[in-house]
Amino acid sequence: MTSSTPGLTDGASPLSSPAASTDASSAATAPAAHRPTARAGRAGRTGPAVPRGHRAHVPLAPRRSVPLTLLTGLVLLYTLLPLAWLVFNATKTQTGLQDSFGLWFADDFNLWDNIRRTLSYDDGVFLRWLLNTLLYVVLGAGGSTVLAVLGGYALAKFDFPGRRAVFAVVIGAVAVPGTALAVPTFLMFSEMGLTNTPWAVIVPSLISPFGLYLMWVFAAEAVPAELLEAARIDGSGEVRTFFRIVMPLLMPGTVTVLLFSMVATWNNYFLPLIMLKDPDWYPLTLGLNAWNAQAQTAGGEAVFDLIITGSLLTIVPIVVAFLLLQRYWQSGLAAGSVKE
Repeated sequence: MTSSTPGLTDGASPLSSPAASTDASSAATAPAAHRPTARAGRAGRTGPAVPRGHRAHVPLAPRRSVPLTLLTGLVLLYTLLPLAWLVFNATKTQTGLQDSFGLWFADDFNLWDNIRRTLSYDDGVFLRWLLNTLLYVVLGAGGSTVLAVLGGYALAKFDFPGRRAVFAVVIGAVAVPGTALAVPTFLMFSEMGLTNTPWAVIVPSLISPFGLYLMWVFAAEAVPAELLEAARIDGSGEVRTFFRIVMPLLMPGTVTVLLFSMVATWNNYFLPLIMLKDPDWYPLTLGLNAWNAQAQTAGGEAVFDLIITGSLLTIVPIVVAFLLLQRYWQSGLAAGSVKE
């Protein structure tokens, strides 16, 4: 059986009807002012046509700013100038430091000999200071990161009495500078007999109010409460949930806190200065300062070329760490900035 459409002959279609042809030809010959205009948008959407001679508005389109570009260039120059000075002068001898321009190389390139002398000077004490610094960073900064992750996750996802009081204490601790606590810490450690030992530097480094606050904020946004509830319904314990589910989500924030703690411990100068007397436990910051001070003592040898070379070697691990962990650091800082 076949069916036919009223008003259409067999084998004809609506598009081939005379009326449809007449409408199509009329639209094609109509003046441009009377034609329907439409602008194709994303995902098939249409909108009003953009008048000729006008640019389409692009939301959040970047615009060049000459004053901002100049300001950024000045900040970049201010940041890189000390590093360039350090690199140039690490290639010079003791005499070349005084006879040449500070922001360019001298006639003789002495970098490799300076490195060799730095590592072997005073029975290789520089390597001992480097190992001490690595010890303080691994135990101090590493332990500080672990405590910040655990504490931040607990404060963000568990409700308990006194939570608001803990928040007030953490915010207050962030506002207190570390130098204000140095003398009370020294008196307390002196009573405990821990001064002039590595623990006098490691234990205070374990406390990082800023790292705890940062992980608190990050965990509140990065770990959905529904995911934790689903894990508990499936029978997963709190410890297993933390290591199998929570830790991968907290990895960007963890690396961010680790970088901040590592830099703070690596560059720590005032705390070891008041806690340590034995040069065998000096970090690099205190050791290089001791080399600089010996030039001012009677009969002391000036080793400014070794001090500059040692300073260059000191910043290399920090630069390498930032380059390797940069993507985690950037994602950690941006997390939570956009609300979905």
